[in-house]
Amino acid sequence: MQKSKQLALSLKRLIETGTWKAHDKLPSLRQQVQISGFSLMTVLNAYQELEAQGLIYSKSKLGYFVAVPPVPASGTHNMVQSTNIEINSRVFRYLKSIQSEHIVPFGSAFPDSRLLYSAQLMHTLARQAKHKAAYQQMPSLPPGNYALRKYIAQRYCMQGIPTDPEDIVITSGGLDALNLSLRALTQAGDYILLQESIFYGAWQAAENLGLNVIILPDHPEYGLDLEAFKQALITYPIKVCLLMLNSQNPIGYTVCDEIKAQLAALLYEHDVYLIEDDVYEELYYGAHKPHSMKFFDRHHRVIHCSSFSKTLGAGFRVGWVYAAQFSAQIQHLQLMSTISVNALIQSTLVEYLSQRHYDKHLKQLRSSLKRLKDQYYEILTQRLPTTCHIHYYPSGYFLWIALPERLDSQELYQDLLQHQIGIAPGYLFNQRPEHAHHLRLNCSFEIDATIEQALQQLAQSIKRQFALNSMHIPKSDNP
Repeated sequence: MQKSKQLALSLKRLIETGTWKAHDKLPSLRQQVQISGFSLMTVLNAYQELEAQGLIYSKSKLGYFVAVPPVPASGTHNMVQSTNIEINSRVFRYLKSIQSEHIVPFGSAFPDSRLLYSAQLMHTLARQAKHKAAYQQMPSLPPGNYALRKYIAQRYCMQGIPTDPEDIVITSGGLDALNLSLRALTQAGDYILLQESIFYGAWQAAENLGLNVIILPDHPEYGLDLEAFKQALITYPIKVCLLMLNSQNPIGYTVCDEIKAQLAALLYEHDVYLIEDDVYEELYYGAHKPHSMKFFDRHHRVIHCSSFSKTLGAGFRVGWVYAAQFSAQIQHLQLMSTISVNALIQSTLVEYLSQRHYDKHLKQLRSSLKRLKDQYYEILTQRLPTTCHIHYYPSGYFLWIALPERLDSQELYQDLLQHQIGIAPGYLFNQRPEHAHHLRLNCSFEIDATIEQALQQLAQSIKRQFALNSMHIPKSDNP
């Protein structure tokens, strides 16, 4: 037996027999070298082996500690610890494969650009482009254009969330807001909580920052499993939760106010922060906008991130962080990375928003997205096998489709690429292989002949895969 495995086994017994209890600090690497007589590398390998097994956890500059044995969650799945995330290369290959203009963009993360770039917005950009003052960089340096921050703060106040412009930091889109917030609140080795199915940018951020991820199971009825959330905060040394609760990507649900209020209380009780990804907050269908977690935040535990990119287009990739007490730290990190957001775009947004075009645009956008999503849902319900389940929620522009469990959405994605059709396979959003039979479909494109044909091909490819699986015929043997 290797020396490192021998040492790991000995330490494991100390944990299992209760000699070392949950959250006890282990001897430092050098102390363990002196105790065991093994080399520093052997001790390090043993500790890493125990960490991979979920028996211990590390805290940057503080050392290693005994983990609490995981307790089954109340939902249909258990919480899972993920310490070896490798998704960046996967996402890179996927995005490269669907970027051709000839690909039907069902896999896109953005609404159809024809719904976003309004005439008023483009006229405003043209006017601003003629004025030298719009290019001045200094007013746009972190925390960003004051007039823009003031407008965003006013929108928070209108939703019952007292906000000062100094609470807001302008960022280069929603993903930049999330990354800056995570960098401000965590260090390598910290534990964060992510939803089981979530936008792949969250997984990328966790990989880039070297974070340990506890996966919160999806709840089949409420979206978020509150009992599993409680258990995660008790069981693991969670420092930060990163959640999407309104028009959740990729599934589409919106968590109810009752659960959000309980989440806020739990954050305070366990001294945990929440980074809320709320980039789809304006894409609700009903008469009333759902509350963000910030609405229920009475103890400054919520960092709220949002963006204009999903409502005004990727070309206006301007986001923000409701940073409050972390504002200075986030600005410092921003100056060392993206430096600032495009000054012309910030000036354009100030003029466009001040003329009250935005709310009229949002109303029209929500109406169009609902109409299109309803049309896609009706078509797919008629054409897909009854063994498929289409998750429909009244917001946004995504449909989350569960294929029969034996079908692999990655294989379907590869097959559809041969027909110049892009989809977003489930492995981009969920790290558990047993969930490989899901896919996300962007429904924001008007149904013309090309889209009609693409939907027909999607249905045919699913039926073909299902037939091959039913007959147990290897796909590689099929001509």
